[in-house]
Amino acid sequence: MSAALQMTAFGLALLSTLFLLLATCTDCWMVNADDSLEVSHKCRGLWRECVTNMQDGVRTCDQYDSILADHPVKIVVTRTLLITADLLAGLALTMLLLGLDCIKFLKEEPHMKLKMCYGAGIILGVGSILGLVGSVWYAVDVYVERTMLVSRNIFLGVHYDFGWSCWLGMAGSTGCLAASILLTCCLY
Repeated sequence: MSAALQMTAFGLALLSTLFLLLATCTDCWMVNADDSLEVSHKCRGLWRECVTNMQDGVRTCDQYDSILADHPVKIVVTRTLLITADLLAGLALTMLLLGLDCIKFLKEEPHMKLKMCYGAGIILGVGSILGLVGSVWYAVDVYVERTMLVSRNIFLGVHYDFGWSCWLGMAGSTGCLAASILLTCCLY
């Protein structure tokens, strides 16, 4: 039972960590959500902004000037939280891998391996909370920005909605949280 639970938690943690990494690296945190006919599809991410021409499929991206340049608070906070969540999830995944019963590392000390799995669960939980806060922070800021523009009857030509990267960040963080719960609550 313990080995099956460990393998389930490891598989979930691995998939969720990949989702978090993809969410951090991809560039579609906000997408244009206009109801009018568009000739291009615009995505904004944490690192760049991309436009895809819908007629010929040509995609062009503009990198943001610098990591240290003045950026909106939502980008800086989300970057920081997601990078920290990625690092913590990677560390937890490494600890969990070494703590699995099927790995020969520390085979003669099962109590130590159990502590490693428990510690990995705690680290994964902290990383998942940071990832959720970052993803939800970004989504709420996009929603508030759009609501403010609509309430003031301001139309700038493009309104943005949540992109698939934002949803991927939320899914990865939720999966890491579920793996953390499996490792900390159910393993004992």
